[in-house]
Amino acid sequence: MKISTSIEFKDEGAMQIAKKIAKSLAPDNLTNMYTELKDDSVCIHISTEKISSLIATVDDLLMNAKIAEQIAEDLDE
Repeated sequence: MKISTSIEFKDEGAMQIAKKIAKSLAPDNLTNMYTELKDDSVCIHISTEKISSLIATVDDLLMNAKIAEQIAEDLDE
């Protein structure tokens, strides 16, 4: 069974930082995931065979996004 999800980051005021974060995380994308940059959102698509793998991937992705956001904010100060 194939399980898939998409995580969409959509915020008019924060699109530049969302795109920077997505681009910084993209090199770590596994073969089962891809990042889609749009004008008004960033969407990360993930698919896998096991729910536990999906949960672990989303957890890692969100933790890395949080760290990248903190670094980007620190650089803007």
